[in-house]
Amino acid sequence: MARDIDYGNLMHRAMRGLIKTVLEDVAEHGLPGAHHFFITFDTTHDDVEIADWLRERYPSDMTVVMQHWYENLEVSEDGFAVTLNFGDQPEPLYIPYDAIKTFVDPSVEFGLRFETGDGEDDDDDDPDPGKRSDSGSEDEKPHADAEIVSLDRFRK
Repeated sequence: MARDIDYGNLMHRAMRGLIKTVLEDVAEHGLPGAHHFFITFDTTHDDVEIADWLRERYPSDMTVVMQHWYENLEVSEDGFAVTLNFGDQPEPLYIPYDAIKTFVDPSVEFGLRFETGDGEDDDDDDPDPGKRSDSGSEDEKPHADAEIVSLDRFRK
């Protein structure tokens, strides 16, 4: 019986572990310096927990920003919960790691991208700016020079 090593899935698991480790540190110590995160996730994922009005507004994916104001960050084995501010309205969210599509920290030009096998993300290097929700300044946009690291192109 022949079997292959599924490097793509192993890398995705490792990259999600990196996100978990970063969020655990932020939960314990807060965001250091200019660090902040743009996190795009699949709102259709079964385990995502968001308010109905957010799900209606963002029926397929949503980008949230953890920067100036966030609270109740709780990191678990499978995902994280956080309360973010949407137009002066605090909303609790739960985002499983496997619902995350991109994780970017533009302050250090770091990014991770999780591509699906159906190619839906292949031509979309930056999340649609019209689909942003921001817990920080409404005027802030991600730096275009933040590089998204995609390892799927090396998978055969």
